[in-house]
Amino acid sequence: MKHYSKSSLHERVLEMFYAIQTIVREKPSLKAISTSLNLLVESNQVDLARTFLVNAKTNLNLEPNTCIFNILVKHHCKKGDIKSAFQVVEEMKKSETSYPNLITYSTLMDGLCECGKLKEAVDVFEEMVSKDQIVPDALTYNVLINGFSRGGKVDRAKKIIEFMKKNGCKPNVFNYSASMKGFCKEGRLEEATEAFIEMKSIGLKPDTVVYTTLIDSFCKTERTNEAIDLLQEMKEKSCRADVVTFNVILGGLCREGRVEEALGMLYKLPYEGFSLNKASYRIVLNFLCKEGDLGKALELLCLMLGRGFLPHFATSNELLVRLCKDGKVADAATLLLGLVEMGFKPEPDSWNILVDVICRERKLLPAFVLLDDLVLTKS
Repeated sequence: MKHYSKSSLHERVLEMFYAIQTIVREKPSLKAISTSLNLLVESNQVDLARTFLVNAKTNLNLEPNTCIFNILVKHHCKKGDIKSAFQVVEEMKKSETSYPNLITYSTLMDGLCECGKLKEAVDVFEEMVSKDQIVPDALTYNVLINGFSRGGKVDRAKKIIEFMKKNGCKPNVFNYSASMKGFCKEGRLEEATEAFIEMKSIGLKPDTVVYTTLIDSFCKTERTNEAIDLLQEMKEKSCRADVVTFNVILGGLCREGRVEEALGMLYKLPYEGFSLNKASYRIVLNFLCKEGDLGKALELLCLMLGRGFLPHFATSNELLVRLCKDGKVADAATLLLGLVEMGFKPEPDSWNILVDVICRERKLLPAFVLLDDLVLTKS
């Protein structure tokens, strides 16, 4: 059923479900129903899901349980239809076998937070605790922490963490990460750092996302040295940095004019077992072009092409034009052919300028050779 769903063969999902009774001589279980329903809902096959539920109840006499109703609550929340989600929850409360549980309330709270209805989310939380006496876990608290952090109310998010601790629920890495993102978003880097230190003090191990969140804020406030210190700490703590982490630091180094260090990272990181992406090279290349350092830009572009990465379309054309205007015709011609071989299609103005410069230098033969090479490469 899952494979059919991934292949968008939604009718086949239902065929497999209805084949269960024929093959095993028993009615499908509620787990089978929830699996089928979830696949249909996740694929946005709402009409099929509705028909499926009606058939299951009418023909198989199967009553939906809490898990099945939770799938519907999740669907309505993802669509932003909170009213329908509440209607499902009210329907759940009418049955003992499908009464709302922690997942139900967490999903509902998350939907409210996504819609910016933070007060209503807190009301649902309080109803869950006081009326239904359901004990929240760290994931449920994280829904509120995330909601308040994204909504610019980071002090409330911090208070939720304090409330957790007072009520015997130990905050986890995700709780602190959400809070730190909120502080960083508001430019309150010192408080984000305090949360980071507190997290480590209670024995939690920061992950790559947590480190990168803090590194990004240090780089944006031109405190790249502190970001690099955190990168070294990651290495010492066996927390592997990813390409996002490195791209953030590359951007920070460039903004501070430390392009040699950024170039050094680009050259050595692949040899140290770290994978870079095209954005890694483009960050530095764009800076070099902006600063007019054509020599280093050309050197970096050759490195990119050698490693199988194409520069941005606009940057490539700009660099070609600048090389021509700077009188570096041979470099421009070599670069143009290298780019074309990699599948790049230069703008007509780029090679028009190059041919024009060669012709003005009375080097007609190289101009014809260049045109022939371009035509052959294109064909």
